[in-house]
Amino acid sequence: MNETQKYVVITGVAGLLGSKLADWIIENKKEYKVIGIDNLFGGYIENINKEVIFYQRNLDKDDIKDIFKNNNIEYVFHFAAYAAEGLSPFMRMFNWQNNLVSTANIINCCIEYNVKRLVYASSMSVYGHGNMNMNRFDENDIPCPIDPYGISKYACEMDIKVAGEQHKLDWCIIRPHNIYGEKQNIWDKYRNVLGIWMHQALKNKPMLVYGDGTQTRAFTYIDDNLEPLWNAAILPEASKEIINLGGIVPYTINEAINILANIIDYHNIEYKEPRHEVKWAVPTYQKSIDILGFKHKTNLDEGLLKMWNWAKQQPDKPIYKWENYEITKGIYEYWK
Repeated sequence: MNETQKYVVITGVAGLLGSKLADWIIENKKEYKVIGIDNLFGGYIENINKEVIFYQRNLDKDDIKDIFKNNNIEYVFHFAAYAAEGLSPFMRMFNWQNNLVSTANIINCCIEYNVKRLVYASSMSVYGHGNMNMNRFDENDIPCPIDPYGISKYACEMDIKVAGEQHKLDWCIIRPHNIYGEKQNIWDKYRNVLGIWMHQALKNKPMLVYGDGTQTRAFTYIDDNLEPLWNAAILPEASKEIINLGGIVPYTINEAINILANIIDYHNIEYKEPRHEVKWAVPTYQKSIDILGFKHKTNLDEGLLKMWNWAKQQPDKPIYKWENYEITKGIYEYWK
């Protein structure tokens, strides 16, 4: 092992969050080398910076101790997850393996090899319906997730906290809110609503809205999150904190799709049966500003234009479709 060279590990390095953070670290933190881990299930090899030391591994099945043993790893950013929240009630076993087992593997390595801090990308889904007396999800709210995906992310949070108490593992838990931008997987019909709409428009198909479109969300352009994510690893103030990241401006789904429709000049919108989901999902954000230095620089129309210009240049790829659900009882017509 080279004791002088410093490394960071990013899991899910082929996805939006992981690949863009790797780019940012390589450009701005020359003293670190980036090790990336991904199974390429939901991400793409072409997203990965050529300077990343890449390992194709399945975190829920493969031993990764060699990666930690042979490198002086200071920080771990654990972003790997299949974030198809609406699909999770029909894929429970896959959901548990993909989230809980994978995270246990990472926690074990962080403890065993004395990682300075684990930064975990949790999810706004842990809040469930949130505190109905407030208009925003707050970090002090008691989580009450309403689907298996949110339950598994909250369980991972709890396991990380226990590792901190028993094994002195330092951590920071980030709860991102609808991050979007270039390098997002727009070929997966189960997640990433803005990307789904873009792919539907590129294929001259109706852009689908589930329910009446009055559901409210907050979207965050990827580039606004990168330095705050780095700060989550290095700043003393971020130690053992849970922090919402992004999502300052709320939009209804109807507002968001109409902004995109105007940008791309494509207004073929179709409404489908509602899904089992929360109505209002908008976070508080002051903690991310005070601790991580978050700045909302990119409004939704600006970010969507950048992402659309990127999406138009992408090669045609097959859209991902599950061949077999674990259960089909109660599954939505548009997924059958």
